[in-house]
Amino acid sequence: MTQQTPATPASAQQSPIEQAHAAGDAPVAVLDLAVQGMTCASCVGRVERKVGKIAGASAVVNLATESARVELSEDLDAATILQAIEAAGYSATVLRDSRATRPAADADEEREMALSGHTSESSADAAGDDTSDPGEARGRDLRRRLIGASVLSVPVVLLSMVPPLQFDGWQWVVAALALPVATWGAWPFHRAAARAGRHGSSTMDTLVSLGVIAATGWSLWALLLGGAGAIGMRMHPTLLPRAAAGGGGLPELYFETAAVVTTFLLAGRFAEHRSRRRAGDALRSLLSLGATQATVLVEEGGRRVERSVPTSALRVGDLFAVRPGEKVATDGTVVEGTSALDTSLLTGEPVPVDVGPGDAVTGATVNTSGYLVVRASRVGEETTLAQIGRLVTQAQTGKAPVQRLADRISAVFVPVVISLALLTFLVWLLIGAGVTAAFTAGVAVLIIACPCALGLATPTALLVGTGRGAQLGVLIKGPEILEQTRRVDTVVLDKTGTVTEGRMQVTDVLPAEGEDLDEAVRFAGAVEARSEHPIARAVVERARATVTTGGAPEPEAPRTGADGVEIGSDQVVDFRNDAGRGVVGVVRTAHQGIQVSRRVLVGRRTWLGEQDVDTAALDGVAQLAEREGSTVVLVAWAGKARAAIVLRDPIKETSAAAVGELRDLGLRPVLLTGDNETVARKVAREVGIDDVVAEVLPEDKVATVTRLQGEGRVVAMVGDGVNDAAALAQADLGLAMGTGTDVAIEAADITLVRGNLQSAGQAIRLSRRTLEIIKQNLFWAFGYNVAAIPLAAFGMLNPMIAGAAMACSSVLVVTNSLRLRRFS
Repeated sequence: MTQQTPATPASAQQSPIEQAHAAGDAPVAVLDLAVQGMTCASCVGRVERKVGKIAGASAVVNLATESARVELSEDLDAATILQAIEAAGYSATVLRDSRATRPAADADEEREMALSGHTSESSADAAGDDTSDPGEARGRDLRRRLIGASVLSVPVVLLSMVPPLQFDGWQWVVAALALPVATWGAWPFHRAAARAGRHGSSTMDTLVSLGVIAATGWSLWALLLGGAGAIGMRMHPTLLPRAAAGGGGLPELYFETAAVVTTFLLAGRFAEHRSRRRAGDALRSLLSLGATQATVLVEEGGRRVERSVPTSALRVGDLFAVRPGEKVATDGTVVEGTSALDTSLLTGEPVPVDVGPGDAVTGATVNTSGYLVVRASRVGEETTLAQIGRLVTQAQTGKAPVQRLADRISAVFVPVVISLALLTFLVWLLIGAGVTAAFTAGVAVLIIACPCALGLATPTALLVGTGRGAQLGVLIKGPEILEQTRRVDTVVLDKTGTVTEGRMQVTDVLPAEGEDLDEAVRFAGAVEARSEHPIARAVVERARATVTTGGAPEPEAPRTGADGVEIGSDQVVDFRNDAGRGVVGVVRTAHQGIQVSRRVLVGRRTWLGEQDVDTAALDGVAQLAEREGSTVVLVAWAGKARAAIVLRDPIKETSAAAVGELRDLGLRPVLLTGDNETVARKVAREVGIDDVVAEVLPEDKVATVTRLQGEGRVVAMVGDGVNDAAALAQADLGLAMGTGTDVAIEAADITLVRGNLQSAGQAIRLSRRTLEIIKQNLFWAFGYNVAAIPLAAFGMLNPMIAGAAMACSSVLVVTNSLRLRRFS
């Protein structure tokens, strides 16, 4: 069953957007950008609108990956686009310009740098205190601010809310502790609010910043000018601030409110940062799969000389060598040698591909046996590996941004709250209540509306849900993923490594009439032990199992001869490997004499026929097994085939039950594989799948997912290989088997650590339950705001009590989230 590497079509050298426009509507250029400074849905909208105002430019912005894809219908300079984004209050760097002629290595380096969260000096300066930046430096900065704010806020809250702890001068200590939190700790929110304000918009950061500034500013005024700084002053929480003001009481301090708001929101932002940090890991993992060094062959003095060079130095037409165990440096064509290539990295299929002179090979695949000389046909960004990398990047960028509910509502919620606070202040002034009472009521509105519970609603549920998921072997990357699970109606399953084990295994041994099955397996295992081929490994594993279970263990340690070889063991001499076709060796029993030696051949039927071996006794069963999609090798000696060894990638024991569970969840399963139609149909029947798409390349997998989405379906994709990475990113919900490659895992939304397909159903149920909890949290958080704002506006709620109520709402949200720990 010799397999040939399918030729890569010319269209595969284009990105899907480039292919989509190839018929005549192609853009002049496509820019891939990394955008710094976005924190919410309104940021995305501003960037898209600003770029859209440029004639001949349109942008799709992805908040989760901090990236933008800009199509130019006119020949515009990239600097024009960058200036427009900077005018919107953000900074950007070019990851890829389709018109660029710079070396691919430079482009890869810049893309990797940007997606890993590292930017150039200029862009880093422009980003400033960007709490959305996925870089490690930003994570460390958020962590420092969170720890500092937490340590300082605890004594502030205790001294402010528990009167018996208030000693003489306590208010000055509270002020000294709270000011660093309200300034240094909250600085990212202040900066983001100022940036939004300069461009006439508002975000949740605006509300947080205003609340912190109002509470801190009023407290400083009360402390310095309002009489609250008097030594011996005590503060007692009162429900009705108007009564306190009317009674001539001192203005109250709200330092604890500013500190608590800042600390809680920093905690939420840090939790969000941790999941967004991994947005660029898929591409980084993919780029790392390729070979870093190549052995180039050059002519010097009439003879061929090997030189080791970086793969980035390869050029089209160069000859390079690939030894057994090495990765193919780049796409090319075999000039000399024969071998079997492990292409599972790209195709996902466990059976190696046999190659010889004239066959195409793909960069990053692994040479399992023979020595090859290859002529490079594609290098840099034109290689298959780079194409898949572009597919992953494009699928992530093109995915419609899933905006958080709180951010969507903030477009209306924040301006309304600010207007209500100002209106409350003015109304109280007009009715003659005095500045103190008016300001107190206005601040109470801002404080009671501050979105602490909103900020905790998503991250706490996510942290508890993902923590429980980790215990169950399910890793969920972020809150935006959960919104897709409730709408998913189709699940696309990769075959190899997902529904099946992903490795060759001997499923049957069929001896010819009158032949000893165990003897055939034993001799085949002895010869195949000299080979590194995956089929050979499966045969050796079966042979060892046969020996282990074939009889009682030796009563005493085996004896060895003078040469150190175990007496009675099988020795192989004169071994020869005909790459991709078969192996041959003389097997003899150690220290038993030459008369028991056999020249054993193990290989394909056609090859054995060329060796003058009579295979007639096994031709029928071998052909039948091959028609059913199995791989068959024959074992022969003394000119006669003795047994047929049938190998197959076995179906996982849990796959059928897992498919049944997916159906119970209302999902339509579809089997998607690069394997042949016969094998795919047989596997599908055994696990209960009706829809099968077989013999597809990696780019075809993306096209299949896109086609299903075009039919109105919401698609989940389950896969484990590099060839699945782009499809996982394109799908509305990507689930990667944890036993698969890092690229697939990082491109997916959910990782199934245990490699068990039953975890897919469990992951979807957990995701849906976590989303329900998040929505409940958001409902109670907004309900609390809606109910409490009128009380604050009518002067019936002291800002200090509002601060306590705000903390209680946060506790409610956290407690509700903790229910996820009982999920099973």
